[in-house]
Amino acid sequence: MQKMMLVFQTDFTYKEGAVASMYGVVKSVDRELEIITATHEIPQYDTWSASYRLWQYVRFWPKGTVFVSVVDPGVGTKRKASVALIKGGYYIVTPDNGSLTHLKDQMGIEEIREIDESINRLRGKGTDEVSIFHGRDLFSYCAARLASGIITFREVGDSYPVESIVTHPIFKPEAKNGRVSGIIEIRDPNFGNAWTNIPLELMEAEGMHYGDHLNAVIRKNNETVFSGMILFHRSFGFAEKGNPVIYNNELMNIGFAVSQGNFSKKYNTGHGPEWKVEIFK
Repeated sequence: MQKMMLVFQTDFTYKEGAVASMYGVVKSVDRELEIITATHEIPQYDTWSASYRLWQYVRFWPKGTVFVSVVDPGVGTKRKASVALIKGGYYIVTPDNGSLTHLKDQMGIEEIREIDESINRLRGKGTDEVSIFHGRDLFSYCAARLASGIITFREVGDSYPVESIVTHPIFKPEAKNGRVSGIIEIRDPNFGNAWTNIPLELMEAEGMHYGDHLNAVIRKNNETVFSGMILFHRSFGFAEKGNPVIYNNELMNIGFAVSQGNFSKKYNTGHGPEWKVEIFK
């Protein structure tokens, strides 16, 4: 059987030994397993961002890839440690704490199983009583066993209803009378771009096209943070350096950027359900 690749994301950073410990567990199970780092820079405790990042990249990997996502503020409590089978043939090893929200909504989850700690937990390393590092002792170990073929998905543990998966509220974009509205779902931490949940096709359906100058209003909890007219185009370079631009991002949703600048810093914007966006001619 062909062995699966393992792709990791956490909020651990590389500042101490947590990531190395997880990777060591994987290699101790099977030295031939390939480990790829997605990111270890998810904002601390931010299960919404963990969920969004999975949706951002999972579909671009080969069928059968095993993803390990560990953003786990409830580690050691009654929250479920799980492995989800996503439509398309991907496996997500993660705490069931909201990190599956976007994949459940956008791609669909075929089945989910709770990890059986009596079988799929690391033993014999003097860590049996540790309750704060399931990333190493449970998620990495179980993921490695699944990826190597030591266990099947059925042997992860008992299944439970997909409907009971813990999710964050999902806010759908709206369009009416030449206006579109939505939220800033996430920020690009490096370039400061603000990504909305508004799809390009919704803009076009309301008569807004590349080259238009559009009115944009961004509010946080009904307080206006930004209001102005912005060029709408396919890429950043169509705006002059330092000017804002509305563009079509890599997920076919609308984003806000500053050409060779940082929109989030310049206009003090964040992300999440409280950050509402409205765009109109």
